[in-house]
Amino acid sequence: MQQDSTILIVDDEQFGRDTLEGLLTNRGYELVFAHNGPEALAKAEATTPDVILLDVMMPEMDGFEVCKRIRATPHLAEIPIILLTALGDYNSRLMGIKAGADDFITKPFDAIELRARIHTTTRLNRYRRLKEQRARFEWVVEQADDGYLVVNERDKILYLNSMARLYLDLPADAAHPVSGAFLDEVQKQYQLQPPELWSAWPAVSDRDLATPRYLVRPECDNAEAFWLLVTLFEGPAKEDTGRIIRLRNVTPQMVLQRDMRGFHLSVLHKLRTPLTIANSSLQLLVEHAPQLSVEEIVDFSKTAFLSLKRLNGVVEDVLQYAHLPALPSLQSGFRLDQTHKLLTRISMTLDLRYVSLSGLDQLNKKRLKLSKQAVELIFFEVLENAKKFHPEKNPTVDVSFVGLDEQNVVLKISDNGLTLSPEQLDQVWLPYYQGEKYFTGELEGTGLGLSTVALLVWGVGGRCVVYNRPTEPGVTIELTLPLA
Repeated sequence: MQQDSTILIVDDEQFGRDTLEGLLTNRGYELVFAHNGPEALAKAEATTPDVILLDVMMPEMDGFEVCKRIRATPHLAEIPIILLTALGDYNSRLMGIKAGADDFITKPFDAIELRARIHTTTRLNRYRRLKEQRARFEWVVEQADDGYLVVNERDKILYLNSMARLYLDLPADAAHPVSGAFLDEVQKQYQLQPPELWSAWPAVSDRDLATPRYLVRPECDNAEAFWLLVTLFEGPAKEDTGRIIRLRNVTPQMVLQRDMRGFHLSVLHKLRTPLTIANSSLQLLVEHAPQLSVEEIVDFSKTAFLSLKRLNGVVEDVLQYAHLPALPSLQSGFRLDQTHKLLTRISMTLDLRYVSLSGLDQLNKKRLKLSKQAVELIFFEVLENAKKFHPEKNPTVDVSFVGLDEQNVVLKISDNGLTLSPEQLDQVWLPYYQGEKYFTGELEGTGLGLSTVALLVWGVGGRCVVYNRPTEPGVTIELTLPLA
C-alpha cells in the first residue's frame, strides 16, 4: 500500500508508542515518533506531518504546550492535532480547544474509532493541501505570459487562463464559461499550420506530441502576421483530467528569422557585384601591372574606385533593406508581370542556366499579396535549394503559374534534383524555433528546411505543399498565394 500520509506520534511512554504503531502499521501511513515535547517540535519541523497524535500527559512540556507552539509556527499551524488523553473531564477538553487541538481520543483506544478518525483527518488535510496547491497553481497560470487551456477527449474546453482568452478573443471574465471546442474557436481567426499536423485533431499520436504546431493570423493592411506556437502536454486527453495545451506568442522569433534571411539575401544581391568588380580590377593591376599601359592602369583603377564608391552607397541601402517589408496592401503588392525580370536576375546570381517560366499570359495584371522583396526571397530560397541539392549543381527548373480562383494563384517550381524521403517531406516547412534539430535557421547548409518560404506564405494566408515528381527525380514546390 502506498504510504501517502505522514503521522507524527508523540508519547513519552514506549508502551503508548508501540500500541499506536501496532494499530496503524500497514495502513498506508508513514509513522514518525517523538518521546517528548521538544523532540515533537523538531520532528514536526523536519517532516511537516499530515496529522499529529499528541499525548497530553508528558513531563517538562505537556501536550497543551506543544499544541500551542505548533499553532504559533506559521508553516505548521494548519497541521491537524489529535490529543490523546485519559482525562475525560470538561476542563481538560476546554484547555485542549484553547491550545488549538482539532480532536480528542480518550485512552484506552478503540481501534476502529481511532483508525476512522485518523483516516478522516488525513483525508481532509490532504484535500485542504490540494486546494491550496491548486489555488497557487491557478494564480501562477493566470499571471503567465503564455496561454494555457485544458481540453477533454472531445476537444471541449474545460479551462483556459486569461492569456488564452485574449489570444482566442473570448470574454476576459472567467465567469463566462466557454462551451465550444478548441479547434472551432481557433479557426475563427487563425489558420492551422502545417495543415497535415492538424488533420487528425484532437486525436494526436505519441510521435506527434512533440512536433510544433502553429496558429497563424495572416497579415492585413495594418498588422503583420501573428504566430502562436501550440505545444501539448505529453499524455492523452481524458474525460476527467483533460489535456493541457500551451499557446506561446512566437511572433518576434518568426519575424527575426525572416528578417535575418532577408538581410542575407540583400547582402548577397547588393554587395556581391561591386565587390567582385573591385576585386577583379585590383587583381589585374597587381598581377599584370608591368604589361599594362598607363591608360589601362588608369581605367582599372577608376573601375575599382567607382565600385568601392558604389559599395559605400550600397551599404546604406542594405541597412535600410534589412527589415524585410512583407506587409501586404492593395497598392504595393508584387506585380506578376515583373516575374520574368526577377527570375532572370536571381538565375544569374545563382548561375542557373535552365530556368523556364510559363502560365503568366492571363495573370500579368494581377498582384500578389506579397511585397517584391518577399517574392524575391521565396524564389531565391527555392532556386538555391534546387541547385544545392542537384547532383551536378546544374538543375533544370520549371516555374509555372495557374490561376486558382479570383483570390488565389498557384505557383509551382519543379526541379530534376533529389527525391525526398517521407520524413523530409513531413518536416520540410516547419519553421525554425529555438534551435530545434530538424528546422533550419542556418544561412549555410540551408536546404530541406524551407522555413523562410513557409513564414512568408503562411503569414499572408497562403499554403505550402511539397511532393516528389511522380515519374522522374526531383521535387515540386507548390505554393498557393493570395492575390492583392
